[in-house]
Amino acid sequence: MPRFARARALLLVLALPVLAACAHQFDARSVGVPVTMAGANAQPAQGERFEVTTRAVFLLWGTVPVREPALEKALAAELVDGTSVADLRIRVRSRWSDVLITGLTLGIITPRAVTYEGVIVGRTR
Repeated sequence: MPRFARARALLLVLALPVLAACAHQFDARSVGVPVTMAGANAQPAQGERFEVTTRAVFLLWGTVPVREPALEKALAAELVDGTSVADLRIRVRSRWSDVLITGLTLGIITPRAVTYEGVIVGRTR
């Protein structure tokens, strides 16, 4: 195998974790109540608005999840039978402190802030 081919193969192997790092997957099936991402623009959902920020932490440049965000944990008390979540919006971002931690650890620890916004429909007080 030529030297350049080995170098390219090594570069590809080293680049794969970076390309796949910090990929978030959000699964609404585990929440236990109906969840919709967007409703009709003409009629916004009626109910109690919420905004919850949780933390996600990854190791080794984002390839190993340590703590993943979960909507069902963040809203456990509010999501009961007969309720649903409408107009759900999910934002994943790096705060300045997240970037600082990632830089100081050379990417070994990679935190992220995940914010859930939406409306809880059908909740009675």
